[in-house]
Amino acid sequence: MRILVTIAHFFKPDSKGKHASLRKDPRPRLMALSQNLTNLHQLFGKSQSIIDIGQRLALPANQLQAYDLDVVICTTQNYHLLGLLSVPSHFYRHHPTQAEPMLLGFECQAVLWECLGHYDYYCFLEDDLILHDPWFFIKLSWFTQQAGDLSLLQPHRYEVSTHGLTNKAYIDGDLNPRVTAPFQNVHEQPELKGRILGIPVTFRRTLNPHAGCYFLNANQMAYWASQPYFLDRDVSFVSPLESAATLGIMKTFRVYKTGAKQASFLEIQHFGTGFLNLIGKRVALAMS
Repeated sequence: MRILVTIAHFFKPDSKGKHASLRKDPRPRLMALSQNLTNLHQLFGKSQSIIDIGQRLALPANQLQAYDLDVVICTTQNYHLLGLLSVPSHFYRHHPTQAEPMLLGFECQAVLWECLGHYDYYCFLEDDLILHDPWFFIKLSWFTQQAGDLSLLQPHRYEVSTHGLTNKAYIDGDLNPRVTAPFQNVHEQPELKGRILGIPVTFRRTLNPHAGCYFLNANQMAYWASQPYFLDRDVSFVSPLESAATLGIMKTFRVYKTGAKQASFLEIQHFGTGFLNLIGKRVALAMS
């Protein structure tokens, strides 16, 4: 299987910056992007081995889940940290642009579109997202086999901490229904059910399809690219950042996530604790 991953990456120090991409200290952003790239290749690349102790020989491992992986990092106006990355240079290809920083997600869409017909999965990631699940694409493939290509499963983003009021927090809970109502009808096929390894799993149309990422199979990518609004750069969902990442897929597919009881079925880590640290401050912690 061939996988194309596009990553929107931006860093411009600003003393008043609210986003991590605008902070003075580049180290957290470097750590996030490095982990993003490293995990992609260690989870899904072909360079995986198991040591046969008796033979003193390293043999291939996980070959059924080792894919041809290409990663393209989209940047803008030379505001990036690629020159400071310590990962091997073959881990990614640089795609510079002159786009507005908040619209980099659309530049990633353009790269995906240019590569139609050459990959089995077309993916977008913000630069501070980290995968940990080697079965991630297997789960996605299973879901579309059951639900069809017009149904798209989105992962839950989460943050972790050993010092917060909670050790792990999923950060993309429900929005007010009116926020996504202009773009999706969550009452159309509102719930799907399946069984994985004998365990029942429930998928629900989500009131918050945003995850800072998406993962489309070849049929899904081709279908989205054929829509008249593809790459129209509509920014009417929350902000330009969320629109570039999520509005197109929300218009095109029935978007699902698992419920809170099974949030970990498909998940992706958001680097840092910016949202988790709101719990106990701007966000109350439920007692049960």
